[in-house]
Amino acid sequence: MTHFPIGIFGVLAILGIAFLLSSNKRGIRLRVVGAAFALQAGIAVLVLRTSWGQTALHTLSNGVSALLGYAGAGTSFLFGPLAKPELGGQSFAIAALPVIIFFAALVSILYHLGVMQFVIRWIGGGIEKVVGTSKVESLCAAANIFVGQSESPLVIRPYLARLTPSQLFAVMTVGMSGVAGTILAAYASLLGPASLPYLLAASFMAAPGGLLMAKIMMPDPIATKDGELPLGDDPEEEIIKVAEQDLEEERAANLIMAASMGASTGVKIAVAVGAMVLAFVALVALANGLLSGVGGWFGHPELSFQSIIGAVFAPVMYLLGIPWHEALEAGGLFGTKVVLNEFVAFIDLGHLTDLAPRTRAIVTFSLCGFANFSSIAIQMAATGSLAPNQRPMIAKLGIRALIAGSLANLMSAALAGLLLP
Repeated sequence: MTHFPIGIFGVLAILGIAFLLSSNKRGIRLRVVGAAFALQAGIAVLVLRTSWGQTALHTLSNGVSALLGYAGAGTSFLFGPLAKPELGGQSFAIAALPVIIFFAALVSILYHLGVMQFVIRWIGGGIEKVVGTSKVESLCAAANIFVGQSESPLVIRPYLARLTPSQLFAVMTVGMSGVAGTILAAYASLLGPASLPYLLAASFMAAPGGLLMAKIMMPDPIATKDGELPLGDDPEEEIIKVAEQDLEEERAANLIMAASMGASTGVKIAVAVGAMVLAFVALVALANGLLSGVGGWFGHPELSFQSIIGAVFAPVMYLLGIPWHEALEAGGLFGTKVVLNEFVAFIDLGHLTDLAPRTRAIVTFSLCGFANFSSIAIQMAATGSLAPNQRPMIAKLGIRALIAGSLANLMSAALAGLLLP
């Protein structure tokens, strides 16, 4: 248990960094911050240390694994022998990208049936009551558990143009700290079934974790300028009803149309992910070639992008409870996730078979989020298209939201490091 005191210091260090970067230290609402941290830590304890929580998580994992099997049926039908690992198949394009298409179609069907709306409202209402954030922030945080940072703002679309900087920052941060359910399934196909419980736990912990960092780094003002009630106490029931009416107008005519629309969306996501991974992996290979050549002049031909960025983030990973002899590799993975994207980092993690299972679990928590530089552009395009007046503020808050989202992921990893034996 020598990692325990180090992990405690890591948790305090993450909170301390967020506090130092706060735009309004006196405005931090301890009740909101404390409740958000308690909820994030409570989820971690529930799924990692209690027997019934672990049972529930593994039951959910088995269900997702079964769904991945059904996705495999479609992949095998389309690609034949190429989809069979024993025959030398299962490239990234075949193993991961079809899963995105299948889950996008499934989520579209669940939206058509009203299941997703019910679950998001239920979880969002729980977050609102427990944490004390406004309804729009809570609903967006809940939506980010299931859909991505591009889709979750649709839940609060009528209110986006009137969000305060603090509320907009919370929406951006929970988007950065979470992952889409469709993409999460692709991560599982890359890392194997053993990683699925940790991916699911990280996805649920990201919602309160994102709100925690958002409310430390940019807390709500105590009162609005025109003397209205505090924003966190101002109900937005009618606004949410309008948002749901807008979603109703866009619903497919039947299940077949819903599945088709979801599959079409999934294809767009899969193509974008494939192109992004191809470009970034090739660029990293180019950078490694150049660095190796330069390093060779000084007697260090092993110099690489991963080794440099790993050295930068190794102390951070050590504070999460990762042994120092593995912290360099873990730091390289986290740095790759921030500078490039989490997909490239998860691919690299899948190749690192020498890491201890506990280290792999902690790293999985730290990588499970969209906090990277390209996400700033994605949020400007997605959220900015829904509320053009907010584009300048999104650009202004982009780097801060990236840091907050990264800290939320690191907090989830630090809590996992404390609880994993």
